Amino acid sequence: MSEPFTTILAPNASIMTGAGTNTIVLGGGIEGATVIDPGSADKQHLEAIISAGEERGGIRRILITHGHPDHLDGAEELRRMLHIYIYAFSRDGVSCADEELQDGVIIPAGDDTLRAIHTPGHRFDHLCFLLEKERILFGGDLLAGTGTVVIAPPEGDMLDYLQSLQRLQKLDLAAIVPAHGPRIPNPQKRLSMYIEHRLEREQQILNTLQQYPAGISLTAIVDQIYRDVDPQLHPIAAQSVTAHLLKLEREGRVQHIDSEGWRFLS
Repeated sequence: MSEPFTTILAPNASIMTGAGTNTIVLGGGIEGATVIDPGSADKQHLEAIISAGEERGGIRRILITHGHPDHLDGAEELRRMLHIYIYAFSRDGVSCADEELQDGVIIPAGDDTLRAIHTPGHRFDHLCFLLEKERILFGGDLLAGTGTVVIAPPEGDMLDYLQSLQRLQKLDLAAIVPAHGPRIPNPQKRLSMYIEHRLEREQQILNTLQQYPAGISLTAIVDQIYRDVDPQLHPIAAQSVTAHLLKLEREGRVQHIDSEGWRFLS
């Protein structure tokens, strides 16, 4: 086929998923086709996935980028319908996985190959998949087509997240196809923007902590930094601020002083 992959939007739109999850069907030939992130068990969605797979010789495997429901809700039903395996980085992250994928494992994709890349941060079990000849990265929730992604401890880890972004900066990428939102045609520019954004947010947190030598609560930090954001979104913002604080604590730059309070160290 002329296009190396087919995108099918899952009908699971929400405040967290945007328009929905981008389900990917690619590959074909002797080794069969692959589906990445069948994010909904909706009957019409699964039928569309199967139809796209049949155009490529039939689906032989299901890959999951990570174990959030909007990426795997259709996986078990699709497995039942097609009698195929589910692959993920870890059964601790995706309990329905039949087999685990190690970092660097190669998966057939027609005339190309997919390479699994372990990119923890958004979640501990997060994988990206690089279509090697085309230099297209299926990025899961490491990046979004628009806006940023939430890093929510304990599953999310900001230090791991930044290191994963930096790892991708070393790759020769033509495009990134995220699980939510449009294709990213300028991957290195977007990766740099994401890192810069996170480091700017971190500096805002440090600046706020420095104003309160005795310590300040998480809620107060969020209220100051996100004063121009709808307060209804502050609980989501608090997850990212917590992720930054835990990173800074690991680096010895801040201290957790009570159930919610934090203070600056150096």
